[in-house]
Amino acid sequence: MQLTRYSDYSLRALIYLGLNRDRRCTIREIADAYGISDNHLMKVIHRLGREGFVATTRGRNGGLELARPASEIGLGEVFRATEGNLDLVECFADGEKNACPISGPCALTHVLENALQAFLDVLDGHTLEDLLRPADALKLIFAARNRQVAAADPLPG
Repeated sequence: MQLTRYSDYSLRALIYLGLNRDRRCTIREIADAYGISDNHLMKVIHRLGREGFVATTRGRNGGLELARPASEIGLGEVFRATEGNLDLVECFADGEKNACPISGPCALTHVLENALQAFLDVLDGHTLEDLLRPADALKLIFAARNRQVAAADPLPG
C-alpha cells in the first residue's frame, strides 16, 4: 500500500505549517521547501482548509496557518480526509463494483480489513504534534534547502 501523492503532500504541508506556527506561510514557500508543484499544492491546501486543518487568510498580510493546535490534528483524521477510497481490493466495494466471484466466503477480505484497521489505529494514535518533535532538525534541513535554492537562482536583472 502506498499513500497517494495528495495525502503525502497534505501531511508535508501540515508539518511545514506546524514548524512555522509563529507566522503565516504561503503556498509558494511550502512548495519550494519540498520541491513540489504550486498548482498541485494549491488543491491540497484548498481541501485542508475545507476540512478544517488549515486556516487561509487573503490579502496583503495573508497566508496559511494551522486552523487548530498540532496536538488536535490526528493523523488518522487527515488520512481519511485526504486519501479518499480505502478499498484495498475489489471485494471491499459495494454492489456492482465488486465483481470478484469468491467475495463473501473468501478469507482474504477479512484479513485485509483487519490490516487496514490496524493501519488506521496506528495513525489514530498519533497527532501532527508527534511529527514535529524533531523540530530543530527539520528546521535546519529547510534552512539548508532555502540556501541551496537561493544560490541556484540567477540574480534578477
